[in-house]
Amino acid sequence: MKKLKTAFAVLAMFFVITAALLSSFQIAIYGDPQYGFYESLYKKYRVTEDLNMELSDVMKVTDYMMDYLIGKEDELSIVTDVDGKEQDFFNEQDRLHMADVRNLFLGGLRFRTVLAVLAAVLFIGLAVSERDKVRPLLTKAYSWALGVFLAVIVFLGIAFAVDFTACFRIFHEIFFTNDLWLFDPATDYMIRMLPEGFFSDMVIRIVLIFLGFLLGIWLIFRAWRFISERKQKGNTN
Repeated sequence: MKKLKTAFAVLAMFFVITAALLSSFQIAIYGDPQYGFYESLYKKYRVTEDLNMELSDVMKVTDYMMDYLIGKEDELSIVTDVDGKEQDFFNEQDRLHMADVRNLFLGGLRFRTVLAVLAAVLFIGLAVSERDKVRPLLTKAYSWALGVFLAVIVFLGIAFAVDFTACFRIFHEIFFTNDLWLFDPATDYMIRMLPEGFFSDMVIRIVLIFLGFLLGIWLIFRAWRFISERKQKGNTN
């Protein structure tokens, strides 16, 4: 029975950490409603020069694209001045691929909600059955789950540092069942707006936010331990 409860505790912490990872994606992508991070990357990679566009127009396209990704717009289509003429920024391949991206992104957010609910159910069950022992149980479970996730982060970090392009390709091959993500910069404006370096910097942003989540959870357990020990010390005096 003890091993089963430990397994449930570890599973709950895996759910929590995975939910934190998915939240890190959302915060990295949508944490700044003005998309200042995007603007800084557009300047860094000279996107306006590649597109022959004004930065203000690029930001309008970005704002519309992000509304589409989160489900606020039904169709990925916006007319703007690009490459010296007024036209739809997105082509048919863009629309098909971004539809896949939106389904993946929104599906991830729904999955996060499911994980959060399952973790809450497990926490309640453990709290009822373990009572005073639930804190050390969850703390140990978090340490185990954290160790696994940190090992994965280190492995992926090394892999991305060695060959980001190969990892980027493998990611798409895993999560997409078609090759619509293979764009031609000569004909596809979206890939000019979002070069590989953009995604590399975004991955770093996501990882930093995720590490912040992990540190925050660890601090919560430390504070919980401190409060519990102070309370226990007060009861013995």
